[in-house]
Amino acid sequence: MQPRKGAIPRVFDPMVFFREMYKSITPLYTYSATNPSEHARWERSLRRKFVELLGGFPATKEPLSPEVSEIVEFPDYVRERVIFNTRPFMSVPAYLLRPKKPTSGKIPAIVCLPGHGPGKNTIVGFDDKGEPRQEIGGYQADFAIQAVRHGYVALAIEQLAFGERNSPDPRCRGCNEPSMNALMLGLTMIGLRVWDARRALDYLLARPEVDPGRIGVMGISGGGTTTLYTAAVDRRFKAAVVSGYLCTFRDSIMAMDHCCDNFIPRIIRYAEMYDLAALVAPRALFAESGTKDSIFPIEAARLAFRKAKRAWEVLGAPDKIGHEVFDGEHQFWGKGAFEFLKRNL
Repeated sequence: MQPRKGAIPRVFDPMVFFREMYKSITPLYTYSATNPSEHARWERSLRRKFVELLGGFPATKEPLSPEVSEIVEFPDYVRERVIFNTRPFMSVPAYLLRPKKPTSGKIPAIVCLPGHGPGKNTIVGFDDKGEPRQEIGGYQADFAIQAVRHGYVALAIEQLAFGERNSPDPRCRGCNEPSMNALMLGLTMIGLRVWDARRALDYLLARPEVDPGRIGVMGISGGGTTTLYTAAVDRRFKAAVVSGYLCTFRDSIMAMDHCCDNFIPRIIRYAEMYDLAALVAPRALFAESGTKDSIFPIEAARLAFRKAKRAWEVLGAPDKIGHEVFDGEHQFWGKGAFEFLKRNL
C-alpha cells in the first residue's frame, strides 16, 4: 500500500536520525589551516577542547612507585614484569622488553598498547590461555617482541579493563560496565587509558637505557585508539604507529557495533577522527589498514589519511606521515611501520 500524497514521513530506525544529524553538523575544529600560524592556533584550541572531552587529566601526578617483580632472559632480549601507579587506586602491570645486544648509548623506546582480547600478554609471546608461544602469532602478532627485536625498549602495558585490569566481579567484566561508570563520573574510558600511556612514558624516562628524546607509541585496534589520542595530546611522543584504527567516526564507530570504550561524548560537534590525527603533526605518524578490515572500512581509512595529511603538508613535513594499505583483515601488519620508525624515531 502506497502512502497517501502529503502524508507525514515516519521513520523508526534510530540510525537514520543519527546519520542525518551527523550530516547537519560541521565540526567546530574541522581542519582548515593554510599556514603554520593558523595551524598553531587551531592546534592549541582543539587540543584543549579534546582533553576536556576526554574527561580531563589529573592536576598532579600520582607517584609511579615502580616495582620490578620478575626478570626472564631470552636469547636476544630480557623481559621484566613491572608495576606502577597512575592514579589513586589504579595500578598498571606491564612487561618491559629490552634488547640484550650491548649498545654504545641510550636507545629509543616504544609504549606498546594491545587491542581487545586477553591484554598485554598477547603482544609479548603468550597465547590466549596464557601459555608461552613458540613463534609470533595472533592478530596482534606479538608486536612488542617485534619492537624489541628491531632494537627498541618495548613497554607493553595492560590497558584498563583488559587482562589483569579486568574486574573480578562477573557483573563488571569487560569494557562495558567500567566505561559506563567512567561516563557517570564525567570521565571516559579512553581518557583514562590515555593518561596511563602518558604515565608509561614517565616510567620510561626514568629508565637508564632509554633515550628520553626518542620515545614512541604503538597500538592495534583498541590500542590504536589509545595510541592516536595519546600522541594527539602529549607532544613528548616523537612518533606513533596506529594499526587497525585510523578511519572516520562516521563510517566506523558510528556505523556498526563497537565497544563503548570508543565513544567520546559530543566529539562530532568539535572534530572528526582525521582532525584529531592532525594534532600529531608535524611529529611522525604512521597508520596501517587492512583491505578486509570489517570494522574500519578501507575506503574510509584512505579518506581519513588524506584529510589528516593536509596538516603535515601545511607544516612542510609530508614525509613524517605514512599509510600502508595491506591485503589482510583486522590485524597488526608491521612491514612498513618499523621501516618508518627506523627513519623517524
